[in-house]
Amino acid sequence: MTPTLYSTRLTLRPYHRDDFESYAAFMASDRAIHMDGPLDRDKAWCWFANDAASWALYGFGTLAIEMDGQLAGGAGLVHPPHFPEPECGWFIYDGFKGLGLAAEAGRAIIDHTFATTDLASIVSYIGEQNIASIRVAEKLGAVLDPDAKAPEETGTLVYRHTRNPAQGHVQ
Repeated sequence: MTPTLYSTRLTLRPYHRDDFESYAAFMASDRAIHMDGPLDRDKAWCWFANDAASWALYGFGTLAIEMDGQLAGGAGLVHPPHFPEPECGWFIYDGFKGLGLAAEAGRAIIDHTFATTDLASIVSYIGEQNIASIRVAEKLGAVLDPDAKAPEETGTLVYRHTRNPAQGHVQ
């Protein structure tokens, strides 16, 4: 079952079909460059469907980020076949940048993941030019893992998020 998570300012909820227009617009923009974009509408639909379906396949996935009832982006954990490990990622729509939402949503996803799975760590794959996401990963306590395998041969850094020992493992 896909959860709804809450943080101080955000609701992270399952995607609705009506969320696709905003998702597709973001993926078609230059802002999606760090997510293999810009993507055409058909490719964006594949990603959208993957983000939603991951919950049924893996028990984790991506959630829509809402702030004050407005769709502000997405955050979640995905593990497509070409990713060596499950990856925590985030994206923020225009009009919501610079508010700290990526870190707040990322924290909610990471905490939920460690509370509901037995994963000892997860990663964030970040392009070496994506300074904003590097800052978010570091704010979340992730550390650069130069020995970890990335999905691409070059240009991708792997930041590792580890379980807080106080959280323990799910039995």
